[in-house]
Amino acid sequence: MGKNILEVRNLVKHFEVSKSVFSRNKKIVKAVDGISFDIKAGETLGLVGQSGCGKTTTARSLCLLDPKTSGTVNFNNPETSKMESIDEIDDDGIRVFRRNMQMIFQDPYESLNPRWTIKDIIKEPLDIHNIGSLAEREDAIVEILRTVGLTPPENYLKRYPHEISGGQRQRVSIARTLVMKPKFVICDEPTSMLDVSIRISIMDLMLNLAKELDVSYLYITHDLAVARYMCNRIAVMFNGKIVEIAETEELLQNPIHPYTKRLISSIPIPDPSYKRERYEINFDELDKIISNNTDEQMVDVGNEHLVATHDTKGFFIET
Repeated sequence: MGKNILEVRNLVKHFEVSKSVFSRNKKIVKAVDGISFDIKAGETLGLVGQSGCGKTTTARSLCLLDPKTSGTVNFNNPETSKMESIDEIDDDGIRVFRRNMQMIFQDPYESLNPRWTIKDIIKEPLDIHNIGSLAEREDAIVEILRTVGLTPPENYLKRYPHEISGGQRQRVSIARTLVMKPKFVICDEPTSMLDVSIRISIMDLMLNLAKELDVSYLYITHDLAVARYMCNRIAVMFNGKIVEIAETEELLQNPIHPYTKRLISSIPIPDPSYKRERYEINFDELDKIISNNTDEQMVDVGNEHLVATHDTKGFFIET
């Protein structure tokens, strides 16, 4: 792993909501509230947290699917080998950006056009970006189907999404994403809707493709076991903020933030006789870090283990 492929600084995404169509009183929902992180080339960063904490909103903001409210996002342009702000991308630059940053959505059936064949679905990005001749595009489709494990590819080219299984649909979604050989892929819980038996094969496929194609991932999940298997580092997100970032084993073995500890303590244990110990929220360690670093948002406690210093006590509910 070398230079950064993505740099995010103080990313903010707010939504205005009102009680009714005719109401003038609007409230602000802080879906993403000032998060910062880096992703290196060839690295997989896991973004974990409970549903509604802002993970998917972060992903959509990074992909320019939803405009961010504020903040800075810099992406490494492979054509110039320089970091460029997504706010300063022109029409030509946006095509380079789209080609090199792709997203795998959570529900493959919803993200695939039901009226198109598998061949048309995978060929669409090649047509949009005018990559190769017609014969080269068809060869690329066959090759990527073989790469993602849909063999023989000829059996799938003329099928429609409803004619294949959920695991196969997700493989098609991955094939469509990787057919342009992007440098960075955002994975929004790509295995959460799959059977456990299929899930591990999809994760192995993505890890192998990362090595073969030198792809970096932002892997969004609420499952820490999946994050441990897939990610080099993990960022824990809570109520629109990142509360802790560290290398995977460092975070799981030495959690500091109370929310991270509660998240880890909630991992299911496949043993009916096991009696789970009730985790008591304790802010003593975090309070000590905050008192010694009053001017910093994230503090490095060692081994590149970063912990947030903003107050989250009001968000926790004792049960």
